[in-house]
Amino acid sequence: MADTLTLFTSIGLSEQKAKETLKNEALSSVLKDAVLQAQRVHGASGVDKAVGTLLYSMASRLKDTKRVVFLAECIARRKLSTELQLAAALEFFKSHPEDPVDQKAFEEACGVGVVTTPEQIEDAVELVIQKHKENLLKERYHFNMGLLMGEARAALKWADGKVIKNEVDMQVLHLLGPKTEADLEKKAKAPKVKVAESNVTTKTTKKEVVEVNGDAVSVEGMSLMEQLRGEALKFHKPGENYKTEGYVVTPNTMSLLKKHLEFTGGQIRTRFPPEPNGILHIGHAKAINFNFGYAKANKGICYLRYDDTNPEKEEEKYFTAIKDMVEWLGYTPYEVTHASDNFQQLYDLAVDQLRRGHAYICHQKGEELKGHNTPPSPWRDRPIEESVVLFERMKKGLFSEGEATLRMKMVMEDGKMDPVAYRIKYTPHHRTGDQWCIYPTYDYTHCLCDSIENISHSLCTKEFQARRSSYYWLCNALDLYCPVQWEYGRLNLTYTVVSKRKIIKLVETGVVRDWDDPRLFTLTALRRRGFPPEAINNFCARVGVTVSQTTTEPHLLESCVREVLNESAPRVMAVLEPLKVTIVNLPEGTQSELKVPDFPADETRGSHTVPFSRTIFIEQSDFREVMEKGYKRLTPEQPVGLRHAGYVISVEKVIKDAQGKVVELEVTCSTSEAAEKPKAFIHWVSQPLECEVRLYERLFLHKHPEDTSEVPNGFLTDINPDSLHVISSALVDTSVKGAKSLDKFQFERLGYFSVDPDSTADKMVFNRTVTLKEDPGKI
Repeated sequence: MADTLTLFTSIGLSEQKAKETLKNEALSSVLKDAVLQAQRVHGASGVDKAVGTLLYSMASRLKDTKRVVFLAECIARRKLSTELQLAAALEFFKSHPEDPVDQKAFEEACGVGVVTTPEQIEDAVELVIQKHKENLLKERYHFNMGLLMGEARAALKWADGKVIKNEVDMQVLHLLGPKTEADLEKKAKAPKVKVAESNVTTKTTKKEVVEVNGDAVSVEGMSLMEQLRGEALKFHKPGENYKTEGYVVTPNTMSLLKKHLEFTGGQIRTRFPPEPNGILHIGHAKAINFNFGYAKANKGICYLRYDDTNPEKEEEKYFTAIKDMVEWLGYTPYEVTHASDNFQQLYDLAVDQLRRGHAYICHQKGEELKGHNTPPSPWRDRPIEESVVLFERMKKGLFSEGEATLRMKMVMEDGKMDPVAYRIKYTPHHRTGDQWCIYPTYDYTHCLCDSIENISHSLCTKEFQARRSSYYWLCNALDLYCPVQWEYGRLNLTYTVVSKRKIIKLVETGVVRDWDDPRLFTLTALRRRGFPPEAINNFCARVGVTVSQTTTEPHLLESCVREVLNESAPRVMAVLEPLKVTIVNLPEGTQSELKVPDFPADETRGSHTVPFSRTIFIEQSDFREVMEKGYKRLTPEQPVGLRHAGYVISVEKVIKDAQGKVVELEVTCSTSEAAEKPKAFIHWVSQPLECEVRLYERLFLHKHPEDTSEVPNGFLTDINPDSLHVISSALVDTSVKGAKSLDKFQFERLGYFSVDPDSTADKMVFNRTVTLKEDPGKI
């Protein structure tokens, strides 16, 4: 049993899934045979997770068990590499039960060896788009896009469905442009249709589907503000805290709520309370949008409150960066406050708590305190006056660190007993200097600062649900106004780490340059990379205001970035891997200025000029010496058009260096009116600026680099060696000269790029923000 469990976990099954599989004898037997056969094929290299997933799928669906070894070998040898091919194989055996297997017929039926090129996908989608072009232009984004996908899928049986969808999305975007307000409005309901002899009515609604936690989730297409206006969340109204499930009502609750309402005037009040010991990351963006957005949507106010109770880890740069990021996302705090503003009041309340018999001074050491588990502290029942005196001695610095703590007499929801309220730290504080040597903990500070600031809705991520009971208990134990704590799900992304400790390790080991390295998902890194703040806010809205933890892949965020930049980033031409082209039928010294639109889809939005001369540069990938099927760009036999120039060029001579590498082309040009229409138009530059371009890919190789079952040796062993590719001699047209740091452009046919702060007067540096369309290998 143990050996089989190990066998199943070796193909990527979790231990729990493997144990569940073992309970099903039939499935377990088939899967065991399949895995053993795959191991015989793979040998010492073992079976990877992709193969293991298909083996499990096959074992759970296969009815004819005599085919196990045959199918397992096909999967192990990657003849069958997709669920689509596996389904075709299972269907084949239903209609062909005879032995031996007709190998040729089987492989033909399952698409074995079939390779669909990007050009074939592009052509097939183009045909579908042309077929429905009239209705697409008429209905725009209310058109049934599933119809396009279905027809393209039928024409490309063995192509990757995600790649097809990306191509459909891109071609629709190019045809229609970005969504307008009218496109975002819900499609009008169809009139109710009465059906004879029944009460059936029909109606149509439009929903957007996104992928969260690997599942399709329907989002009504509401803006973040719409989602946060309260109805969807069923939050209590100001002053009606007592109506919330689980809220503790005491004899003084109603009078305290009345005073709260008199002070606030019934206004909604929230707060965003980060610790100033690190840089904010993409998960914080949801918290910022949730707290500031909920207040804004309901005409309330939101505080930016620094939870600065841990002086050992706090630095000025973090205070500044946090405020910058909040404002960068478009929010202005009603007031910037600090937990340290209340240190004296918090201390006085702790003395009050001691005198009420709700706390005590404890001398247990750190290891004994870990988890606050039973048995109770031997000092739990010490006399009140003794604890008051000892707490005063703690404040005066008469104990060493760890020698004494103030603990609260309560049991938390997760069973932890008597959480610590104050501890001793002989570290000067960023704001209060050496005035204090005792500092309050989060469990003590958070709810009391909320009460002091008359917060109406304390919005926290889900992990703080276990602290809700201590939140309510402490406010009520001190007879203070008690806000309501509401929890929402954290936002997590795959292929990244956001832990401060782990990011510091990445910086210290030189994997990344600093907290703002564009491969990270800190907000400063995303800003440096060129992500617009609107795109991040749109991403938070698209994920939705959920109470469950959400884990999504970076491509959803990238999609939001593309939507914003497609509308806002002016187009320019740049060449990353230059190939010199000399137009021999233009006289020496020929030069002209060409007018190029900043936004080709709407030329009224401005333009810039670029030089055009006898020498131009094109991408090396836009020329092939040997013609290949489906290749549409420049070859010795195939001319190509130059974007915006009105010329078609044809190759006359290919010049190579001593190693046989193509280093220059000599071509002739003719006007596009005189020449036969080329199959493609390519970008180019003339008399360009030399620049540095940084291309980024995922920093980590696996989806969950922190998961030891996926990356057994830790996240530092999972670094993608190709996460950064620097091109030091790229070329860009002169219109970008004078652009400021973080200015954004679309390099035509290449992607969206942003000016990096490393740029100098002598050489500009560009970061690739995102590619023009989704690429599974990019961030």
